[in-house]
Amino acid sequence: MNNLSLADVIAVVPAAGIGSRMQATCPKQYLTIGQHTLLEHSIARLFSHPAIKQVIIALSPDDHYFATLPLANDPRVLRVTGGETRAESVLAGLQAAQGAGWVLVHDAARPCLHPDDLSRLLHIREQSQTGGILAAPVRDTMKRGEPGKALIAHTVDREDLWHALTPQFFPCTLLTACLTRALNEGATITDEASALEYCGYHPMLVSGRSDNIKVTRPEDLALAAFYLSQIQLKESA
Repeated sequence: MNNLSLADVIAVVPAAGIGSRMQATCPKQYLTIGQHTLLEHSIARLFSHPAIKQVIIALSPDDHYFATLPLANDPRVLRVTGGETRAESVLAGLQAAQGAGWVLVHDAARPCLHPDDLSRLLHIREQSQTGGILAAPVRDTMKRGEPGKALIAHTVDREDLWHALTPQFFPCTLLTACLTRALNEGATITDEASALEYCGYHPMLVSGRSDNIKVTRPEDLALAAFYLSQIQLKESA
């Protein structure tokens, strides 16, 4: 990282959700690919980079699954109680990240993060005081539906449209301030970047791989397993 030390980078993983769209008997982060849960795979992708030495996981107070994982005994992993929303869970993680200069926020059910993407995202600290996110340019034709109806209203110009991915990478104090303000003012916050946008900042877009998928629906699990196997195969070669 040239002259910059990443010793003060901490990762936060919000994992307090239940993932209802997966129609599973457990929260989606505890579904498995091979011998490990999505949560374990996602965190392993973070720890694959030498700069990431600590991960803070925000969990539901009713979570009974995490304690059964080897991850629960990993000294690099800190558990905190998350909130009812993603923003509240991330904020709980930030409050535990004492002394961190920058924070990397990653989805618990996004197990296919490629190491090249992670390295490229971490490098933006050399260029930006605001931070940025991994994102993939929109390739498909985009349609806007009629409000409340399964009818096309019009085609949306896809130029300059991006799919927001994670990790998202920001100065810890800045993200904390923006999330706090947005929550206090009742803003709709769908990811960390949207909190910065709400406060007038313009995070960087760092082009990332489209196979960095988030497992949201049942059919995503098999696709994630394939993508992850390709990453692991390349790393073992």
